[in-house]
Amino acid sequence: MLPENIPSVTVRGRFLDPSGRPLSGAVTFRAPAQLTFPQSDVILGGPVVAQLDAQGSIEVTLPATDAPDMDPSGWAYIVAEQLAGIPVGRTYNILLPKAQPLVDLADIAPTDPSKPNYVGVPGPKGDTGPAGAPGSRIYTGSTPPAADLGVDGDLYIRYETATVLGVTSTTVTTWQRTTGSWAQLGGEVRGAAWYVNNGSTSSTGTRAGDLLLRTDTGDVYQNGGSGWGTPRGNLRGPKGDKGDPGPAGATGAPGVIQSVNGKSAADIVLAAADVGAVANNGGYSRTDGTLHVVYAGTGADVFKASNADQSAYTAVNKSAELVSNTAAKVKNLTVGSVTNYGAGDDGILAVANAATAPSSSHPSGALVYAEGGALKVRQSDGTTFTVGAGGTGAVASVNGKTGAVVLNAADVSAEAAGTTVLLTGNQTIAGSKTFSSVPSSSAAPTADNHLARKSYVDALGGGEWRASDFGLLTWAFDPAVGHSAPLYPGSGPIRVTAVYLRSAASVTKIVWHFGGYAGGLTTGSWAALYNSAGTRVAQTADLSTANAEPAEVHNAGGATVSVPLTAAYSAAAGLYYVAWRFQYNTSTGDGPMMLVAESSFGSPPNVFGLTTVRRFGSYATGAATAPASLTLSSMENGSNRFWAALA
Repeated sequence: MLPENIPSVTVRGRFLDPSGRPLSGAVTFRAPAQLTFPQSDVILGGPVVAQLDAQGSIEVTLPATDAPDMDPSGWAYIVAEQLAGIPVGRTYNILLPKAQPLVDLADIAPTDPSKPNYVGVPGPKGDTGPAGAPGSRIYTGSTPPAADLGVDGDLYIRYETATVLGVTSTTVTTWQRTTGSWAQLGGEVRGAAWYVNNGSTSSTGTRAGDLLLRTDTGDVYQNGGSGWGTPRGNLRGPKGDKGDPGPAGATGAPGVIQSVNGKSAADIVLAAADVGAVANNGGYSRTDGTLHVVYAGTGADVFKASNADQSAYTAVNKSAELVSNTAAKVKNLTVGSVTNYGAGDDGILAVANAATAPSSSHPSGALVYAEGGALKVRQSDGTTFTVGAGGTGAVASVNGKTGAVVLNAADVSAEAAGTTVLLTGNQTIAGSKTFSSVPSSSAAPTADNHLARKSYVDALGGGEWRASDFGLLTWAFDPAVGHSAPLYPGSGPIRVTAVYLRSAASVTKIVWHFGGYAGGLTTGSWAALYNSAGTRVAQTADLSTANAEPAEVHNAGGATVSVPLTAAYSAAAGLYYVAWRFQYNTSTGDGPMMLVAESSFGSPPNVFGLTTVRRFGSYATGAATAPASLTLSSMENGSNRFWAALA
């Protein structure tokens, strides 16, 4: 039987003599060579002989002549008929395509000697062939072609239009894409342009070969590729002969102005003095008597003098006030009506007594004035002091306060009594306080409400071992009082052990003590930490994985092992449950033997005292991963009491 992946064709035929009796003999089918099918790991060779049965019929199944993955290919079967009573049997070729799985020799064997002995079996219409590769395309644009545009054989035509001095020209450039890049075909195609201008002309936007005519000079330029360069010629001819004088014009009308300020001339030039003005070239004008300027304009200043860049100035404004934004330099200065400088000179400031002393303050400054012959300053806070007053005078203000001044702690940048901690003496402090560092004391507590030193508390612990003495945060019980014979936890159920944290801590590991363990935990083994409500707060990875599986234990007395949580858990003080599920081959004892408290009773007690807390328990039905929560009320009582701890 041929392999299933070799397509085959079944050939049938029936041979009778003219009277209808079945013939005997055989029909041989032969390939021109051995056929190799690499994908089927088989080689076919030799003739196939089909013996005629009692009805003169044959039926044989042969590989199709167009089978894929066949070597050689493109061949035909040689058919030889050897029939009793027919001395010379026929020999002819046939094709057996896989598209026609059943053929009859009567349909394909040649019968006309004039026809070729090669007979093909027509197959069904073949599938439509793949679409041919797209032909070349022509792209157009106003910029050079982008590097990633088109495929090899494509053309790109660039049309670049520019207008210079009213002349619009279009330059045509052709590229062809070859071996993955665009190559320009020939040069740019564009006729030369004529430009006409009456001055210097930029060559920007023009092309090599363009011409420029300067109408102001007659010069002709041609762009040589780098600009206009020097003139190529000149269209202006030589200067012509002087023409004849024209006829005299008619007499013009008499002029209107005959003289200006007493001057009569064709071109009159007046000076500042001619119009009674002061020259602007540094001259001066003298006047006898009072120069009184009455300003009726709308500008801010009547007179203004400034420096060269006008950043500093001194002016007389329209209210007759002197205004300046720069330093004022005066020999002596009088404020008010005082005229006596006390025989002093050159740098004296004289301040007359104010007719009315200021009764309000300047909001953003101070007011200086004289009163009773003394210089005084009224500050923006409303206080007034006398300049130069001695220490014998009355206090005007204290820390900015006037009148009957009463100061509080804030006025002198102090803390109010009763709001700070005293360094000595007794004091009651209310409210919650947070210290950035731990308070310390060298004295032991003597009353019920005294805070205690760590060394004092540690001393009260006596000689009993605690979890912290062994690098642990808490444990189910002192492992030294556990049963000396470890027990298997069983494969599948969930085991639970309760622990109690006396203070907040960061939990990173779950800890057990194994009497022995040779490896063998399988997928579905895990451990997790649950809070007092049964909600999962931390868990390990699958304990069958390399970084999570507990270490093997082979030594006498066993060893303490730990498994890491996937993330550290910041645990508050309180009750927690350590839960775990181990999956292992129980027949070979692949699981760990674990330290337990005495559990020889059939149902060891798990609940103690007056609470309902189960310190030990189990769930008969396990879970492939740690459940999000445990139903604590469903925890089975009377379970073996396995030791567990946190670190």
